[in-house]
Amino acid sequence: MKKATILSALAILSLVLSYFYEVAPTGEPAPEQVSLVTPYAINTPEDMLRAIEWHQPLPAEEPREEYYVKSLGLRFRNPDYRELVEAASKWIGTPYRYGSSSKRGTDCSGFVTSLYQEVYGINLSRSSRSMFQDVARVQKDSVRTGDIVFFRRSAKSPISHVGIYLKNNKFIHSSTSKGVMVSSLSEPYFRKRYFAAGRVN
Repeated sequence: MKKATILSALAILSLVLSYFYEVAPTGEPAPEQVSLVTPYAINTPEDMLRAIEWHQPLPAEEPREEYYVKSLGLRFRNPDYRELVEAASKWIGTPYRYGSSSKRGTDCSGFVTSLYQEVYGINLSRSSRSMFQDVARVQKDSVRTGDIVFFRRSAKSPISHVGIYLKNNKFIHSSTSKGVMVSSLSEPYFRKRYFAAGRVN
């Protein structure tokens, strides 16, 4: 039994070595040897099998189907965002109405709280200022779909506006002039007033 185990180990070792080494033709220098590096010691045939599995390439990620949300004018690939962006798209054109949070009329924080409740069942604070306390800060270059973006009129002013980030620097919000719409963080008005982004965990 012990002899069979040793023979098995030698056979596996031979297989591994044949995979990691090439025999150079006569007269040519042998290629640089490659050692089989693993995060653990190889002492048994079982360890050798684990080493072989550890060196197998990871399976390629399956391509994600792209979907286009017409009213937002954006294409998405991550299926995790589909419910959010499709629900958000149905608010486009809703008129601005201070203190309200329905599709008959909504202000900026009412829109964000209603959408988060509708999609995730999460109750955020109703005002944009207190909502900022409900999120974890995110760097601007790390913002992703569904994060909340906050604005203020000046560096010393409190938070006065809020929206939900979509992608490609675009976000959806309820503006006082046009109601629920998609705007860009690159627009001078929002670039000047951008304060921070936050993620609801």
